[in-house]
Amino acid sequence: MKSLRGSLLLLLTAVIWGMAFVAQSAAADSIGSFTFNTVRSLIAALFLALLLLLRSIWKKTAGGRAAAAAQTAEEKKVRLRRTILGGVLCGAALCVAVNLQQAGIAAYPQGVAASGRSGFLTAMYVVFVALCSPLVGKKLHPIVLLSALGSMGGMYLLCLSRGFSSFYLGDGLELLCAAAFTVQILLVDRFSETDGVLLSCIQFAVCGLISAMPMLLFESVSLSVLRAAWMPILYAGVMSSGVGYTLQILGQKTAPPALASILMSMESVFAALAGWVILGERLSAVELCGCGVVFACVVLAQLGAANPPKKQTST
Repeated sequence: MKSLRGSLLLLLTAVIWGMAFVAQSAAADSIGSFTFNTVRSLIAALFLALLLLLRSIWKKTAGGRAAAAAQTAEEKKVRLRRTILGGVLCGAALCVAVNLQQAGIAAYPQGVAASGRSGFLTAMYVVFVALCSPLVGKKLHPIVLLSALGSMGGMYLLCLSRGFSSFYLGDGLELLCAAAFTVQILLVDRFSETDGVLLSCIQFAVCGLISAMPMLLFESVSLSVLRAAWMPILYAGVMSSGVGYTLQILGQKTAPPALASILMSMESVFAALAGWVILGERLSAVELCGCGVVFACVVLAQLGAANPPKKQTST
């Protein structure tokens, strides 16, 4: 029963994250990429700071004190330093990723299914992360190589079916975004032993502060601009970053790892569906086939990463 509840929470997370692509597409028409990511990241940091405050109140209870007493003062200091370092590094990588993503969505010409294309191209980070397994001391499953080759065919159908004229600047930026997310995910894995909620809070704060610099230099910021995109910003900040992250933590506690990965990969499918239902975006039959191939390869890469090949033992 707990496994089912965890799986449902992760499926809800994928829905929330998928719909975030629609929010980003809607915001791209009225607000600059750096402004959007500055405000959404700082809202997410404030939301997670509130969660940390509630958690600190809980720790003052009997159950919370018992859990906190398990660590020595020195262990707490070391963990805090690691959490801060991880938050800064992950925040810098996240800043690059989300700004490339938003710039890519904004770069698509009118009439192109920006939500669907960006959702599936961003999902390529799953394949990239799996391909990077040897860099973190993990064996590369043959299925991962197969999924990487297959995803190239899927991207051809999605982006190049009508020649290079159908490959947009936004497609290139979304692929760079997937590469940046790969770095961010590898960094999160590197600091996985730290305080996850605090690391995420620092990560979003750093992302927002770094994004604020080019925002002030290159974009025009005013209350009227923020008011025009307040709903997408609030959704991306609270629901996608704050609520989505919290549900992910709760869901992954009880859902099997392989199933959890596949469920969260559904984000790209929900991005395309939300773009169709809410924004009226349409993908051609060939582009839909490309999406299907990319999604299948993402799932294969997840399964390969979750089941690395076993070492051969000599007899």
